[in-house]
Amino acid sequence: MESPQFFNYPGTEINAEKYHYSQAVKLGNIVRTSGQGGWDAQGNITSNLEKQLEVAFSNALKAIQAIDSRLELQHIYAIKSYHLDMDSSFDAMTTLFKKLFPNHRPIWTCIQIGKLGLEGMEVEIEVEAQIPA
Repeated sequence: MESPQFFNYPGTEINAEKYHYSQAVKLGNIVRTSGQGGWDAQGNITSNLEKQLEVAFSNALKAIQAIDSRLELQHIYAIKSYHLDMDSSFDAMTTLFKKLFPNHRPIWTCIQIGKLGLEGMEVEIEVEAQIPA
């Protein structure tokens, strides 16, 4: 079995050093991300929930593409989402799923929690993808 390989994408180096973690890992042909939030390249988090969700998925895509540039949203087969307030974010998340994944339905675990890693985050996502042959 291959050893895990760890990756970060541009704009996440400061957090990688500060908090001692990576944005993504490759294990064979499987890629997993750490929790991705709605932060921009400067680390700012928008207060708009829908925008935060869109940026979180954009960041997840950046994380998996740091491993293999061929990876796209259609290669994501599993999503875990962590929500501060499920009542306010669940419908926005499912609406975005329909937009981002029109041709497949990734498995999804959706959890409400009390606090996320960075102030201002309302939702955090982790994704798993398979590298195409």
